[in-house]
Amino acid sequence: MFLFHKIGHGNHKEDSPFLSSADAVGKRTDYYDRNLALFEEELDIRPKVSSLLSRLVNYTSITQGAKEHEEEESADASRQKTPKSPNMGTLMGVYLPCLQNIFGVILFLRLTWIVGMAGIIQSLLIVIMCCSCTMLTAISMSAIATNGVVPAGGAYFMISRSLGPEFGGAVGLCFYLGTTFASAMYILGAIEIFLKYLVPQAAIFHATDPLRSDSALLNNMRVYGSLCLSLMAVVVFVGVKYVNKLASLFLACVIISIVSIYAGAIKSITHPPDFPICMLGNRTLKLDGFDVCAKTVMSGNITELSQLWNRFCLPGNMSSTHCDDYFLHNNVTEIQGIPGLASGIISDNMWGNYLQKGEILEKAGLQSVDAHSAIEYFVQYVSVDITTSFTLLVGIFFPSATGIMAGSNRSGDLRDAQKSIPVGTILAITTTTIVYLSSVVLFGSCIEGVVLRDKFGDAVKKNLVVGTLSWPSPWVIVIGSFFSTIGAGLQSLTGAPRLLQAIAKDNIIPFLRVFGHGKSNGEPTWALLLTGLIAELGILIASLDMVAPILSMFFLMCYLFVNLACAVQTLLRTPNWRPRFKYYHWALSFLGMSMCLALMFISSWYYAIVAMGIAGMIYKYIEYQGAEKEWGDGIRGLSLSAARYALLRLEAGPPHTKNWRPQLLVLLKLDEDLHVKYPRMLTFASQLKAGKGLTIVGSVIQGNFLDSFGEMQAAEQAIKNMMEIERVKGFCQVVVAAKVREGIVHLIQSCGLGGMKHNTVVMGWSPIVLLTLQRVNTVRCTTAAHLALMVPKNVSFYPSNHERFTDGNIDVWWIVHDGGMLMLLPFLLKQHKVWRKCKMRIFTVAQMDDNSIQMKKDLATFLYQLRIEAEVEVVEMHDSDISAYTYERTLMMEQRSQMLRQMRLSSAEKQREVCSKSQFHLSFYCFLMTIRRKEVTVFEEVDVPLDKVQMTWTREKCEAERKNRSNAPENFRELMSLKPDQSNVRRMHTAVKLNEVIVNKSHDARLVLLNMPGPPRNADGNENYMEFLEVLTEGLERVLLVRGGGREVITIYS
Repeated sequence: MFLFHKIGHGNHKEDSPFLSSADAVGKRTDYYDRNLALFEEELDIRPKVSSLLSRLVNYTSITQGAKEHEEEESADASRQKTPKSPNMGTLMGVYLPCLQNIFGVILFLRLTWIVGMAGIIQSLLIVIMCCSCTMLTAISMSAIATNGVVPAGGAYFMISRSLGPEFGGAVGLCFYLGTTFASAMYILGAIEIFLKYLVPQAAIFHATDPLRSDSALLNNMRVYGSLCLSLMAVVVFVGVKYVNKLASLFLACVIISIVSIYAGAIKSITHPPDFPICMLGNRTLKLDGFDVCAKTVMSGNITELSQLWNRFCLPGNMSSTHCDDYFLHNNVTEIQGIPGLASGIISDNMWGNYLQKGEILEKAGLQSVDAHSAIEYFVQYVSVDITTSFTLLVGIFFPSATGIMAGSNRSGDLRDAQKSIPVGTILAITTTTIVYLSSVVLFGSCIEGVVLRDKFGDAVKKNLVVGTLSWPSPWVIVIGSFFSTIGAGLQSLTGAPRLLQAIAKDNIIPFLRVFGHGKSNGEPTWALLLTGLIAELGILIASLDMVAPILSMFFLMCYLFVNLACAVQTLLRTPNWRPRFKYYHWALSFLGMSMCLALMFISSWYYAIVAMGIAGMIYKYIEYQGAEKEWGDGIRGLSLSAARYALLRLEAGPPHTKNWRPQLLVLLKLDEDLHVKYPRMLTFASQLKAGKGLTIVGSVIQGNFLDSFGEMQAAEQAIKNMMEIERVKGFCQVVVAAKVREGIVHLIQSCGLGGMKHNTVVMGWSPIVLLTLQRVNTVRCTTAAHLALMVPKNVSFYPSNHERFTDGNIDVWWIVHDGGMLMLLPFLLKQHKVWRKCKMRIFTVAQMDDNSIQMKKDLATFLYQLRIEAEVEVVEMHDSDISAYTYERTLMMEQRSQMLRQMRLSSAEKQREVCSKSQFHLSFYCFLMTIRRKEVTVFEEVDVPLDKVQMTWTREKCEAERKNRSNAPENFRELMSLKPDQSNVRRMHTAVKLNEVIVNKSHDARLVLLNMPGPPRNADGNENYMEFLEVLTEGLERVLLVRGGGREVITIYS
């Protein structure tokens, strides 16, 4: 059944599964259909398919693209009521935007340098690795993007809806940071082109020391980069429509620049460009400050010193004693910087030549005399500004393979997104891969190796190296690359704030909520401000080679999780996983994920750790905040599959004693307002469990399920809220039953699933309760089910999670062996910060014929083997005569039991009957009044404190007693002549004596744990059983009665 109450991502939830007849009559005329009369009563909550389809047809997705923002900024946007249907095809909507985002600054500024350092073979390997990673990611992305509509957020939306809000928020922010740093990288590239090749005179800072010229360049980059960033931010703030209108111009610049490279390479076969390189020995000289590559020049018939001589010798001095030794002993030669495609230079550039920072670029094969050269002359040579390695070059090149998400970000603008996104993205990656591979081969085949390794073109008169190969002029590349990098920076600065806005609007990261707001037309003003500040951090780094690996990490992190999302969805085979793109496989996604992870650590292992740490912290923050988002994500499906597998494994048998821990079923009582009556029950459970193992909180609502369903849901929500307050990690189960006793039995029998079932029941003991049949019945049920039982008495006095016991004892009274629970429970409690500083004392009871000294030694040895630290004490109990108090108390107990039987209370009344000491006297008083008076007057309630009496005698109860007054005298005489049963006297004697000993030793203990006696075999003794327990625990502030489940729960073995 498909039902869309609202078109969106929320699930329709029926208020009631049944339609009342009154509502049906009132609405029958609206939904009347002769052919659907059988369904007419439910057509208000289950609409006809025809009306459903009409709503689906009108569905529109608001995207992160450009069109809706342009329309909102236009004057007529407010008057437009009907949204325009998307009309972009594959070419304009996906292919060209992806090309524009993939091609960028690295192609023009660093690819020649990468080829020179790594060689053609390793450069091809770098390109293949990076482009294969993005191709596999594009396949996974195509599968996700064609599995339904992808609205605003692009990659973030796909990951969050596939892997859940935690992964979505973490990876979404990483993608946002990557896009933000990408804008900084493009701006730095544009400023480098501007200061190095367009207007070098614009430099503000100049190096006083030629050996430290890098710092002046970095400062210039920072100043001009900040100005450029501010200007671009203003353009984006004024209106994104200007950016979109200039996008075609920027793309044209990229295409023209690439075409000029190919044209220049072809032309170099016959007419290579003239860019001579001046070499001193085998060292490359900077072609700056001299015009002739020679030591001397002929002026007429006179030999004069060249400008080059003056750079290595004292000016105007012909003496060789004042020249640099290396300059004197080596010849100056001139080689061609661009030999051309037919020169065969490809063989020299085939292999890598990695250099350390400060090394001079040298050409192998040229003769050179090794002579000393002064440090001050090193500035005349072309040297390396950064230590290079294969891993560094991978990190620098990878940003030139990013940008594959441009098509998915515009899915709302596409005519057929499920067809255009896969085709356009894969074609764009294929095109760019071919361009990169061919460019590597062309650069290595046409350009001299020392020129390729010259990052800033100092050897070719400060020309852009890739520009020296272009046709018709190097300025084509310089101007084209400048505008293309400006355009790419604007696109990144436009997309990043919208991505942050999409994350903020999902409300999964509370502190980002402010960035979901913006101008009246939806422009993310605050997000743009934050983006500008973060981009400024990248600008302050001021080095393109340092910023590129940073954004590589964030993009690789994003791509990794795109592959993971596809793999998880494919392996889980969820019913909703039906992508139209069929050419995917989970193995390809895992391969892509592995490549992303490998590239992260290849590029920069420390950056990879930092990026993963940032993502991990965001993940844990979202998880800690508890993002209540149900997006049908794959991680939830994966959790279900893992849970199913684990449950099937647990079915193999009961857990070993070493793995046994209390899996709790906490039985809670709710008041009339459905609030938890004793919240400290949950506090005690959280302290005992400390987040480990299973905790099920159960409660029973008396009534009929159909009538009490809403009440049951309200009770569940109240319990869940209290569990959250008390930090109890577990499940809630509320049942509706005709009788509370039956409901408790249902909970004990049916809670849990498979091997994840409870093994311990926690039942409350109200301070005013001495006897209830349902409590005794619960004890019997847990015993029959071989479950352990814990009954905390005076639970209201138990400490909260915010309290700390700085001293005190936890006393264990080990009277009978119950499987070791009495030893295990204090150890578990001491793991919690509330009880951590309490000491553990264990008492056991010795009879007259026991050797108490040997018992103490044996107990200490046993505790040592259990690795439990505790003080040991053996308490001797001597035989003594039964006291008059014990006899009188037993007699009073049995008289009350006999009285209840004679009053012939119904079973329902017996369940509600609560007998405290004060109520017993009240009942007995009423009974005597019934016997001695011929007629019972209106019974006035005896003044008994409310906290001592749960139920009072009413007029109706006394009237019922009047009907039995004929039998009352005989019953009373029988009651007064009753003699106590000797077995009950012995039990009462034991309870009194034990209580005296326990109170004497443990009156100041923080908690007393005590063996709970079993219920009597005969149900007639239920009332007496609860009285024994009351006597046993009198005078103690906090008592935990413990009854084992019939198995060992602690062992001395490892």
